[in-house]
Amino acid sequence: MSRIAIELPTLQNWTCHNCGGCCKQHAIFITDEERERIESQGWDSDQIGASQKDLVIEERSLTGKRTLRLAQEADGSCVFLDEKGLCRIHGKFGEPAKPLACRIYPYAFHPKGDTVAVSLRFSCPSVTENRGTPVRRQKKEIREIAELVVPEKATKFPAPAVIKRTKLHWDETLSIVNAIDQTLANDGASVGVKVLRALSWLDLIAQTNFQNIRGERIDELLEILTTAIEEELQELPELENPSSLAMKQFRLLAGQYARKDTFASADRSFKGRWKQLRAAFRLTSGSGLTPAFGNELGEVPFSTLEKSFGPLPEESEELLTRYFRVKVQGLHFCGPAFYNMSVVEGFQSLAIVLPTTLWIARWRASTNGRDQICHEDVREALQIVDHQHGYSEALGTWGARKRVSTLAQMGQIPKLIAWALK
Repeated sequence: MSRIAIELPTLQNWTCHNCGGCCKQHAIFITDEERERIESQGWDSDQIGASQKDLVIEERSLTGKRTLRLAQEADGSCVFLDEKGLCRIHGKFGEPAKPLACRIYPYAFHPKGDTVAVSLRFSCPSVTENRGTPVRRQKKEIREIAELVVPEKATKFPAPAVIKRTKLHWDETLSIVNAIDQTLANDGASVGVKVLRALSWLDLIAQTNFQNIRGERIDELLEILTTAIEEELQELPELENPSSLAMKQFRLLAGQYARKDTFASADRSFKGRWKQLRAAFRLTSGSGLTPAFGNELGEVPFSTLEKSFGPLPEESEELLTRYFRVKVQGLHFCGPAFYNMSVVEGFQSLAIVLPTTLWIARWRASTNGRDQICHEDVREALQIVDHQHGYSEALGTWGARKRVSTLAQMGQIPKLIAWALK
């Protein structure tokens, strides 16, 4: 395979700090070859203190599909995670001996014309904290991982649709994507204003007939639209609150994000299903107490979460701007990376991450007895949200996509953003 040309995010640092979170949150699926390699390493369940005799679990789905995964303890920890939060396989045999799924995280690779864009998952605390070595200085190591997972024909993939049933050439599509990034890069505006600007001119893009607007004419159109919207939208507008229908749709979406189901925590029993249904009823009504999702998100009055929890901390402005730009630069919001959504639909879903994160941050603060959000609330909330965004099967269903499109058609997404930032 020829060397892959990769495009790295420009403003993200990352180095693993051995928190062990990824070794507890995810099921690690492996190949037969990886199973053989692990078995040849001579591990013994008693030797490493594992509660399960089998270190690799073989399962079959209802359709008969066979999968292999590393065994997990009751708290979700991989059996190879030691008491210091370190991987035993890595410690004894080196990083290349680990399963590929472990080596990839938190990176994500997406086709981007003649290159492969690299994005990161903000479910990792070191990513949200921007800790470690600049990603752009890790090109050699990241390319080595990319060459293990990226299909040979990745650069032949077509560009994602810009709007439903409207596909442009890669260079034309990337002109629109780059314009989104430039809108988000404006240092003179708050993250809320920047997201609203992008939504505004993308709404006009969605109404554009591209039959006679191609090539350089798209660049000219983007220049006109982005300049006009920037001049028009200088600060967060005073918008009326979202409608009751919009809030109902929003709570159901936000509740799906807040669940943060992991392989260990997901309860597939009848009791677990009933609990999910009761939570959905509460989120639909929006009255009384919220459901409880773990220790950080307890039962609090819905009415409390409707109130202002103070201004967005300055550090959170930086975090959220970086989040949106990394996702956009890495094409982590549309196409194959995001339920095959179009650029416009995908960015609308990404924009909803902003009010969702701030609502969950309020929920976390209220659970801890506070009426003001702090940066830690926002950071933890974003980790919860991005654990699901683009990876939860539920968020890719027709129902979830319909909620987003309904909110967009009703003009409610800007109102949700303005409401969440009050």
